[in-house]
Amino acid sequence: MFSIGALSRQTGVKVPTIRYYEQAGLLPEGERTAGNQRRYGRAGLDRLHFIRHARDLGLPLEAIRHLLELSDKGRDCHGAHEIARDHLADVRSRITRLKRLETELERLAATCDHAPGEPCGLIEALGDHGQCSGAH
Repeated sequence: MFSIGALSRQTGVKVPTIRYYEQAGLLPEGERTAGNQRRYGRAGLDRLHFIRHARDLGLPLEAIRHLLELSDKGRDCHGAHEIARDHLADVRSRITRLKRLETELERLAATCDHAPGEPCGLIEALGDHGQCSGAH
């Protein structure tokens, strides 16, 4: 059995986050000892590792909840792959947007010649959205 602190140390998930996952129904609340301390078994540790890994991959909590439900029902691969495909499409969309932002920031930074006593072109460009080359 693991205390909530041991669970935290082994997974890298902070204690308040573990409690939040319990309240959100992602992680069953640990059994209470006579001293009212939470204790978790190996299944709780494994589930928290799963949640942590899914969060590290950027999956939203609702997708993680659905994946856990699928896992609890016997590993429905079709549903899991659908969630992964949707998330991958979202990640690709964000990457595209970030690349546009990168290009725009490079262009804006190049507008400034760093001349002493002159207005900073970058600050002026950030204050005037009209100087942007497109949507971002």
